[in-house]
Amino acid sequence: MRIGLFTDTYPPFINGVSTSVQMLKTALEKKGHTVYLVTVNDSSIKFDYNEEEHILKIAAIPIGLYDYRLSRIYPVTMINLIKSWNLDIIHSHTELGIGIFARIFAKQFNIPLVHTYHTMYKDYTHYVTHGYFDKSSKKIVEYLTKFFCDTTAKELIVPTTKTYKLLKDSYKLEKNIHIIPTGIEVDRFFSENIDKKAESSLKKSLNITKKDTVIIFVGRLAQEKNIEFLIKNHKKIIRNKPNIKLMIVGDGPDREKLENYANELGIEDNVIFTGKVAWEDIPYYYHVSDIFATASTSETQGLTVVEAMAANLPAVCIDDEAFQGTIVDQLNGFIFKDEKEYCDLILKLNKSVKEREKIGNQGRIQAQHLSSSQYAENVLVVYNIAIKNKNKYRYGIFSKAIDKIKEIKNDSSTKQ
Repeated sequence: MRIGLFTDTYPPFINGVSTSVQMLKTALEKKGHTVYLVTVNDSSIKFDYNEEEHILKIAAIPIGLYDYRLSRIYPVTMINLIKSWNLDIIHSHTELGIGIFARIFAKQFNIPLVHTYHTMYKDYTHYVTHGYFDKSSKKIVEYLTKFFCDTTAKELIVPTTKTYKLLKDSYKLEKNIHIIPTGIEVDRFFSENIDKKAESSLKKSLNITKKDTVIIFVGRLAQEKNIEFLIKNHKKIIRNKPNIKLMIVGDGPDREKLENYANELGIEDNVIFTGKVAWEDIPYYYHVSDIFATASTSETQGLTVVEAMAANLPAVCIDDEAFQGTIVDQLNGFIFKDEKEYCDLILKLNKSVKEREKIGNQGRIQAQHLSSSQYAENVLVVYNIAIKNKNKYRYGIFSKAIDKIKEIKNDSSTKQ
């Protein structure tokens, strides 16, 4: 199958969506499919095409929201290049920018379209409103989500029940929605694939000793990740157990604010901020840690939870629907509802290495069911449904726009 993935974010930009798309591309190629990718460039004027890797990067401009870049106008040469790929299916991973182009291109050349809804945009409105008119902005997000999802193909993919309920029950989308948990390359997190010398060297560089118990958080340092919760409660945790350290792996707009908060609480010696870490080095940070923790309620799935489980770490997660398909409380991880439960769980795990190992082993078993290979298999099923039903597709306003352009062209030709 010749597959086109269209996304506004891809490595070297690191986030959940870019990781998901990269994993899918690799897994599909391993299964013998030819996968082309259209994404944005870090240049505002340059178009790049890597023929060997089948990756087309479109000139894009930053819009001041994280590292998000908006693609520019698509030249005819680029459109002809994509046309030459003879795609069997287009899979869009964003609602705006390149996602809009994917919809128009699919309609124009009669290619079936599948769309994955990755992001709970209602949890990110504060970056635009800065706290003002937040309720109104969430309504606008709901409208835009319905608008763009209603103009995609009928086959939608979401990673969790949480996202399904948002689109189906809250937003009332009348679409075929497939729940497919995103997979990861689980093997690279397994302990047997970790270089012990490199692991030991990292421990030393982070000043982690044998007596330390390390709690790890991995992700973007931003308001919606609720990292303040972890820092605030760490002060309580170390009152009687000063050997427990909190390691925050990643970078983001709130890094300075969070570092200052740890300093204000007087716990800076027990909180490690690593800054940005290369994708290939992430497994080592899990393996120098003992417990994974997250208090984020903005996840659609939470791939870092799966990564931690693959690394044999007990995952301690806030009670949120995004984690329900992954964590079975007390069996392969832990769910907490409030600050007291969180602190009690951390202190319990700090005390019992045996408990950490037991839960960690169960977590690894669960993670193996969320491999990138299985993810690709499940997505291929949806591709085949889309191909089978491609003549039934309706592309809403984009279809009308394209038909109108054709009508104008025909009228002009007739007059000439």
